[in-house]
Amino acid sequence: MSTGENTQATPANLEADTQSAPGPAPARPARPATPVGTSGRPHRARPYVVSFTAYLAIAVAFWWGAWSTHPTTTATCGCGDASLFLWFLEWPAYALAHGHNLLYSTALFHPGGFNLLSNTGVLAIGVAVTPITWLFGSVASLNVVSTLIPVLSAMSMFWLLRRWVRWAPAAFIGGLLFGFSPLVLSGLSSGWLTMYIAVPPLIVACLDELFIRQRRRPVAAGVVLGGLVVVQFFISTEVLAITAVTVSIGVVVIAAYAALRSPQDLRRRARHAGPGAAMALLVAVPLLAYPVWFALAGPAHLSGRVWPGVPPGYFGTRFSSFLQLDSTAEATVQMQRFGAYQGTAFHQAEYVGLGLLAVVIISTVIWHRDRRLWLFGSVGAISVTLCLTSLTQVNHFWVPWRVLGHVPVIQNILPIRFVAMTFLCGGVMLALIVDHVHGSVLQLGERASGRSSEPPATSRPRRWSRRKLLLARSGAAVAGLAVSLIALVPIASTYAGNFPLTMQPVVLPQWFASVAPHLAPGQVILTYPPVFGGIEAPMAWQAVDRLSFSLVGGGGPGSVPERAGAERPGFTVLAGATLGLDPTSSFSPSAITSVRNALIGWGTTLVVIPDQPSLPRYDQGNHTAYAVGLITLALGVGPQYRAQAWTWAVGRVVSPSVPIEPEAFRLCVGTGNYQPGPPQTVPDCVLGRHK
Repeated sequence: MSTGENTQATPANLEADTQSAPGPAPARPARPATPVGTSGRPHRARPYVVSFTAYLAIAVAFWWGAWSTHPTTTATCGCGDASLFLWFLEWPAYALAHGHNLLYSTALFHPGGFNLLSNTGVLAIGVAVTPITWLFGSVASLNVVSTLIPVLSAMSMFWLLRRWVRWAPAAFIGGLLFGFSPLVLSGLSSGWLTMYIAVPPLIVACLDELFIRQRRRPVAAGVVLGGLVVVQFFISTEVLAITAVTVSIGVVVIAAYAALRSPQDLRRRARHAGPGAAMALLVAVPLLAYPVWFALAGPAHLSGRVWPGVPPGYFGTRFSSFLQLDSTAEATVQMQRFGAYQGTAFHQAEYVGLGLLAVVIISTVIWHRDRRLWLFGSVGAISVTLCLTSLTQVNHFWVPWRVLGHVPVIQNILPIRFVAMTFLCGGVMLALIVDHVHGSVLQLGERASGRSSEPPATSRPRRWSRRKLLLARSGAAVAGLAVSLIALVPIASTYAGNFPLTMQPVVLPQWFASVAPHLAPGQVILTYPPVFGGIEAPMAWQAVDRLSFSLVGGGGPGSVPERAGAERPGFTVLAGATLGLDPTSSFSPSAITSVRNALIGWGTTLVVIPDQPSLPRYDQGNHTAYAVGLITLALGVGPQYRAQAWTWAVGRVVSPSVPIEPEAFRLCVGTGNYQPGPPQTVPDCVLGRHK
């Protein structure tokens, strides 16, 4: 039985070997798969419409907590990395409306600014949803994008798989595994829009056309391939690098196999693919030359290790995590306390389960002549090794990251993200296997019903039972579904506590909801908690306020102390006041001077400390009284209280800081002496006790 198209097998071809199908009877001829766009008949588009509708229904069910309430004000969380990506969605809309540079902004990390291409800026996504952001705000855009990411990722895989399988539900199953994998859903629960992985399957399809199928003009395929590379660059350079590494491995595997079996065929295919590859370069290189320079050397770019001090290959995993579920209890507590997804923590993103592994191994043995299974199986296995952390106390054996961790640019990839390619390979293999199972059972059923693919011996047409044929088709569908359930149920069971996902109102402190939108242009605000202290919620406040002010600091790798420059001492003091269990225990008089100098260096015009105990825990710092006392001493003046927030206007000339003894400071800001709101107990106390 052939599961692919009716093409002649060649050493480099990825189609199944029709002579190797199990069973004594000859395989029936395969119906050629119709490439997308070659027929206008409605039934050709039906599988795509049905699949898209089903994927969309599943995605909406996951995000039902937002869509059934207030999608413009409710999301997985207005905190943590979701805040960062809310900002990433707001900036393109703001920049396009005001004529600013899309690639760079001083609205974060003032005055040095923020390079979106050195970070996870998802510019292509932000620009695409700009009309939604203009009309409904960045929270609505976040919900739209988060809902569509698994749908579009699954559909791109479905489109790829329809090139290789006859039974549309098999392609649907492969797309479901890829688009709704633990990697995608757990990432989106935290707001990581970089989990948009719809482009890699399309890149694989272009390479399949260039090097394997070779039915269309190579130049056209090359133009599409180059365009996809450009789009992926503006979504996630990390995913682009991961795709490039994985594709290179696949090309090497195919070339090595073809060189051993038929060097002549390899040369012929290379001659055909050459113009397409050259055209891809001609499209991608000119379009990406400036953006690549901007990312590597433009203003506020990140150089060297993106996360200084973190060993290369640290964010990886171990082999057992692919098959055994880890406990999420402690992770849930930490996320809910410090600001991330507020539901039950997802299990590890790399979990594939024993069911999928068993299906893949057993089926590869049964259909061992299908070279596609071996190709994607080998590439998938290599991608698993690329997910492994280089920490010797976790993996005591050699792993690739002990070498890759020293390669510039590549060293900044998080190893665990290679699991996207593991699920891509797994999705392809599962679809091929389900298609094999369905075709084999259907063939047996047709034989039992009296239908034959051979022409009748007489001119009289053969009559066969329609009822038996219907039973054969039903049996084939049930068999395919059974294999799919064995593979997918263990993975789907990990979502039980998160279906639908937990949603939260995106809450703004009263001052940022009522006062901030009406500020005069050019305001630079230091908040408490500061963005660089581990709580990123102020970026959500800024995004919802349509970037009506600039922030001191920001999220992402730019928020580490190593990148704080001359303001690092003050940065460290304020960051420690955010999550430290008792910041007063480490207070010293030098902290006052450090914070004062940092406020001046950052060009701060306002310091705002919301004082609302009713705010979610992730919107508050650990010790508001400490922050109020510290800023009062650093600026030498008391604050104003307005809209449930303490505020200080920082002029061009800053009053001298006020010194104080550590013990006196502790007495003033002690928990027992502080109540939210006026009177100004803490400011008056620290100003009255200065030495």
